Amino acid sequence: MADKLPLVAVVGRPNVGKSTMVNRIVARGEAIVEEKPGVTRDRNYFTASWRGRNFRIVDTGGLDPESEHELTKAIGKQAMLAVQEADLVLMMVDAAEGVTAADQEVAQAIRRTGKPVILAANKVDNQRQEDEAVEWYSLGMGDPWPVSAMHGRNIGDMLDVIVESLPEAHEEETESSEETVVAIVGRPNVGKSTLFNRLLKEERSIVSDLPGTTRDAVDTRLESEGKSYRFIDTAGWRRRSKIKEGVEFYSLVRVWRAIDRSQVVLLVVDASQGITEQDKKIA
Repeated sequence: MADKLPLVAVVGRPNVGKSTMVNRIVARGEAIVEEKPGVTRDRNYFTASWRGRNFRIVDTGGLDPESEHELTKAIGKQAMLAVQEADLVLMMVDAAEGVTAADQEVAQAIRRTGKPVILAANKVDNQRQEDEAVEWYSLGMGDPWPVSAMHGRNIGDMLDVIVESLPEAHEEETESSEETVVAIVGRPNVGKSTLFNRLLKEERSIVSDLPGTTRDAVDTRLESEGKSYRFIDTAGWRRRSKIKEGVEFYSLVRVWRAIDRSQVVLLVVDASQGITEQDKKIA
C-alpha cells in the first residue's frame, strides 16, 4: 500500500507568478520561470512538504477564457483538468495590476467547479500593497492572501492554511514500487506529444502543429498488464544554434534530466521527412 497525496492546483491568468510560487513552495527551481506570459503550457506536477505534511502541487499554464487562439485554449483546457482533479485550488492574481476582467473570468470558471479555493494576491512587496489587497474580495473567492512568491512575504502563513485545508492522504493499491521510466525525445514537431497521449489514452500533453509547444518535461504513470511505467514527454530538441531564449535552454536542461531519470529512451522521428542530421545528432 502507498499513500496518495492530496493535490493543490495553482491556476490564474498568464504571468501572475504561478511558476514562481510553485518553485517557492517546492523549494527547488523545478518550474520554468520567464517574464513573458505563456511559458508554462502543460500540467507539471511536483511534491512539496510543509510542517510535516506532504502534498502534490501542479503548475498550470495561464487561463485566458476570452482567447480564441487554439494553443491558448488548449493550455486553458489543461489548467481546468488540473482544477477538476485537485483537492484544493490556489488561484493567483497580480496585486500590482489590480483586478482585471480576465481575473473575474477565471474566478467564475473556478467557482463553477465547486472546488475549495485559496486566493493569493501575488507581487505584494510592502504594507501599502498589503492594505490594498482588500479589493480582491470583489472576486468572491474568500479572504485574499497578500503574498510575494519572489521574496517569500506571507508564504509561510498561507501554507499553514493550505495544509490545514487539505484532506488526509489515503492509501491506494500498488502492484509494485518498481516502475520503468521511459523518456520520449526528438526534435520539435515530430509527434512526441501525440504519441505520449496515445500511449496514455488521454490528452495529457498539448498537441499543436506549432513547433516548441511542449516546454517542460511532462511525466505520467501508467499501469499495464501488472507492470508500472512512467512516460516522460519532453520538449523538442533543437540545434544549439537555434536556442535563442532562456526558456529554450531550460527546456533542453529538462530533456537531459528526463534522460538521466529513464531506463528507456524512445527517440521519435518524422517518417515523412526521413532521418535528418538533427535526428542523428540526438541519437
